[in-house]
Amino acid sequence: MAGKKMKFGTKAIHAGLEPDPATGAVMTPIYQTSTYHQESPGNHKGYEYSRSSNPTRSALEKNLASLENGNYGVCFGSGVAAIDAILKLLKSGDEVLSTNDLYGGSYRIFTKIFAQFGIKFNFVDMSCMEDVEKHVTSATKLLWVETPTNPMMSIIDIKAASVIARKHELILAVDNTFASPYLQNPLDLGADIVMHSVTKYIGGHSDLVMGALITNNNELAEKLYFIQKVQVLYVVPKIVFWP
Repeated sequence: MAGKKMKFGTKAIHAGLEPDPATGAVMTPIYQTSTYHQESPGNHKGYEYSRSSNPTRSALEKNLASLENGNYGVCFGSGVAAIDAILKLLKSGDEVLSTNDLYGGSYRIFTKIFAQFGIKFNFVDMSCMEDVEKHVTSATKLLWVETPTNPMMSIIDIKAASVIARKHELILAVDNTFASPYLQNPLDLGADIVMHSVTKYIGGHSDLVMGALITNNNELAEKLYFIQKVQVLYVVPKIVFWP
């Protein structure tokens, strides 16, 4: 697990960063390129097309993963784009159990976009996890927790939610935007995926729009990287590209 033994300040500054092999620069350059040289088809240095992967974005993803004590980081053009990627793990007929005190952007993409594709969303009070479990059905696949919530700052017990998720074989996704990795690490409490609107407290200066997902689950990471690859919008720090 990347950098778990480092203190937070050290991880924030150094995790995921390596000297640039071309120049020795200690800060990762912004690689503004769409394609990469290949000695022959498939014979390259790990990068072939920047929608799939980019050295600058890879460094950012490793750094954010380290802050959450995770192994895999996946970045997107916004927090809502990151949420969109999680929902693409589901299929028509699946159900999502979500808190009823929810960020407006999450509620809109749930009810106005994905609901029309046959995914059902059930919004419940999550102040008592014993009551939440009563709403789990055989079709429930995703437990969506936002804590603290935006804007009411309600607190939800992530560890208790993880017990329900394990019992019913659900994916537990936690929106950790408001707490940030400095105050809370949902993966350590049993979450499968952590979501951040990096735009807010991680970015901190109102000068970027970005989203991120972090996980320790190999299978989920592979699926999310594939979804990232086929997304229209992706991000390199502070520079957004439309392939």
